[in-house]
Amino acid sequence: MNELSKSLKKLTKNSSNPRLIEEAFVFAEKVYNDKFRVSGENYIYHCMRVASFLKNMGLDDITVAFAILHDILNELTDADKELELKFVEKKFGKEIAHLLLSISELNRIRYALTLEINLKNKKAFNRERIEKIRKMFLAIAKDLRVVLVELVARLDGLTFLPRLSEDKRKIYALETLQIFVPVANRLGLREIKRRIEDESFSHLFPNRFKEVKEKIEERYAEKEQHLKKLIAHIKKIFKKEKVTILDIHFRTKSYWSTYKKLVKKDMNFEKVHDFIALRIITNNVENCYRALGVIHKYFKPISEEINDYIAKPKNNGYRSLHTTIFSKEGKITEIQIRTEEMQKEAELGICAHWAYKESIDLGKEGKVFEWVKNAPDFWKNFKINFFENEVFAFTPLGDVIVLPKGSTPIDFAYAIHSQIGNQSERATINGKIAKLNQELKNGDIVEIIINKHKKPSKDWLAFAKTSLAKSHIKKSIEETFLGFKFPNPNFIAEKFIEIAKKFRKQNEERIKIKKEKPNQIFVAGQKGILIHIAKCCNPTHKDSIMAYLSPNRSAVLHKISCENFQQILKQFPEKIVEASWQN
Repeated sequence: MNELSKSLKKLTKNSSNPRLIEEAFVFAEKVYNDKFRVSGENYIYHCMRVASFLKNMGLDDITVAFAILHDILNELTDADKELELKFVEKKFGKEIAHLLLSISELNRIRYALTLEINLKNKKAFNRERIEKIRKMFLAIAKDLRVVLVELVARLDGLTFLPRLSEDKRKIYALETLQIFVPVANRLGLREIKRRIEDESFSHLFPNRFKEVKEKIEERYAEKEQHLKKLIAHIKKIFKKEKVTILDIHFRTKSYWSTYKKLVKKDMNFEKVHDFIALRIITNNVENCYRALGVIHKYFKPISEEINDYIAKPKNNGYRSLHTTIFSKEGKITEIQIRTEEMQKEAELGICAHWAYKESIDLGKEGKVFEWVKNAPDFWKNFKINFFENEVFAFTPLGDVIVLPKGSTPIDFAYAIHSQIGNQSERATINGKIAKLNQELKNGDIVEIIINKHKKPSKDWLAFAKTSLAKSHIKKSIEETFLGFKFPNPNFIAEKFIEIAKKFRKQNEERIKIKKEKPNQIFVAGQKGILIHIAKCCNPTHKDSIMAYLSPNRSAVLHKISCENFQQILKQFPEKIVEASWQN
């Protein structure tokens, strides 16, 4: 039995829907047949490892099948992707098709980081900008299963980084530390977080990683013997005090976490006391507090390092009691006390609640866990449809613009600068020409093409979404041709503009007559009469003319040869009078 067959057998074991997993594998194997990762390995091996990891975490069959299929849309054109999704939906259902579409769109977030590194922009990773990209990641994912599969896929991908070029390794590692590690932390996925941050650390700062690793291993060997003795002593104390415990063990912190602490401590390893923590696992919450009391009875604690994360859990749901004590030898040791359930949550985070046996529908709100009640609003939204009212789009230089859902390139343009908004002529979205009223999607790369002679159109108000865009558009429209700005309601302003246009037209005609510089113009032998020059024939002082008396008692001068004048002469002969440039 080959490697893939063994993996498939493990995935279908104890499965409630083995047929779904088998069909996903057969389908994926065909799609991945000629697809290879940068490492040279066929995609099917990577996807099966991701699926196996999630199966071991207790995820349901739909998530496992999704993990097997998660790369099938890679490198497809939009048209091919649409066809493939229709086929997947028919074969595996809408749920899996939706998950595949979401994970395929996550590639968009890499645009900003890759671009900025290539441009060597040192400000590319400021806190505000990175936080926007993290939110964009979650908004595009739409479903926590997509986030989980992406995190596990990233963890598997990190093991193959040595096969990439140095630049690509650094981009991948930096992207992981800045985007994926914080997301894993928010989900409470401590084990995944620990592994991906250490792998990233080793590729991004290899010399620092080697230094920290060597120091931890050196100190670990020294402290291991002490901790074994301490554990034996604590077990005797608990037995004497009749406190039930299930297990006591110790584990080092991640290299990256230790390095960050060392930076704060001027790289002095003697000042970092908690790089190895002792964990006490009890059977219930009551015994957690009893165990803490007994520890403090026999060992002197450092008061400022006592933390109760059971009464007040961390935002990601982490629960435990923390204390730091002096042992009899005077050595400082951090101790964490928690129940077996809390230990499971600490390692698996939110996934600890998602075991298939609980029958939680991940596509819906599902069960509201107790710790969520104390979490920020971010988490409550995050469990259902996080950032559903926002859209995140990129500028061509990789900056992230956050807009309300339903926003268009016009909103995007005004978010950058009012002048760019006012002069917007057209836009491109992901390199393709787009209309100014096209609705933006998460991860779109938007470029605004401006025209210095362009002015906002009243039509823009019909599709502008943001109040910023609307206010600038209205402000520009309300300005008259004479440069005045009216604070009046629109209908009044329009009347003023109409009157101004009429006045301007009359003024232009007067100026035109003046430019012709005739000695005098006589109508019916009289001068001083209001005169207009007919636009149809534009007579000059060299032409023979006659006048038509208009209803507003002004005289309109025409060439006698003008066809329009000849028609007027036939219809209204009584309104035609003689006219001449001189008397």
